[in-house]
Amino acid sequence: MFQNITENVIYTVAGIYGVLVFATLLVWSMAAAKPHRNFKELKQRVSSWWVIIIIFTTSICVSRRAMLLFVAFVCFWSLKEYLSMVPTRRADRRILLWAYLCIPFQFYWIHIGWYTMFLIWIPVYMFLFLPLRMVTIGETKGFLAAAGTIHWGLMTTVFCISHLAYLFCLPEGANPIGGGAGLVLYLVILTQFNDVAQYVWGKTTGRHKIIPKVSPNKTWEGFLGGVATSMGLSVALSPYLTPMDWKMALLAGFIIPVTGFIGDVVISAIKRDIGVKDSGQLLPGHGGMLDRVDSLTYTSPLFFHFFYYFYGV
Repeated sequence: MFQNITENVIYTVAGIYGVLVFATLLVWSMAAAKPHRNFKELKQRVSSWWVIIIIFTTSICVSRRAMLLFVAFVCFWSLKEYLSMVPTRRADRRILLWAYLCIPFQFYWIHIGWYTMFLIWIPVYMFLFLPLRMVTIGETKGFLAAAGTIHWGLMTTVFCISHLAYLFCLPEGANPIGGGAGLVLYLVILTQFNDVAQYVWGKTTGRHKIIPKVSPNKTWEGFLGGVATSMGLSVALSPYLTPMDWKMALLAGFIIPVTGFIGDVVISAIKRDIGVKDSGQLLPGHGGMLDRVDSLTYTSPLFFHFFYYFYGV
């Protein structure tokens, strides 16, 4: 039932569950020690993390097909949340169907390893096809805004995040230490850890706002502290999950937190423009799927091409 994965990947997954158990015990002990305080949202966050991590790690360990299906669902649901919160024209409802239908094709190219088609399917073919289909409907009012809205959502939620699946499906020779599972774990751990590290550094030392109009709670201290901490974790994890030496790991550890921060604030800017707090309610305590993977919309493609350039060919 389970595919062949390295010992390092198994130990890393076990470590993730160990951290989650510790977090669960910590939250429940805090709630017991301070019954007058409301820890409901924190408990919901931890419970949602259990669900996310169980599904994520199971898909990694079971098979390549399970991982593809998992990431495809993440892309589908993220696109659904995006299109639900962003205003679209009534005339474009049939166009949205085509946007959803491109997802299985994108993951089929990954499954068969057709790298070129994977790269151009959405940025070229769907980019050209969707406006053509919109023209045949005959509605010109709001045409440019509608085309831009659909294209941007498709690129962000499907094309960008689908790089996570292709990273998993790289040939074994690209990473003999941890395989595709090791690379995905490395990327996801650093991306999510950076979110937490920037939050903690910002809460404890934050004084200077970095972009107050977009995300008033983010500070330079939180950003720089998160980047520095993530770079350290990157160097520590790299020998167990990737073929990168410490210099390349240091560079990757810089790219991931910086681009993860950008992905976070870009999605925040969209939500502020629309006037919504969360993209959905799928994950109690976290909001929607897009709220959880906002950083990955940037880190997935940029880390993938960084790694592919040096190690993938």
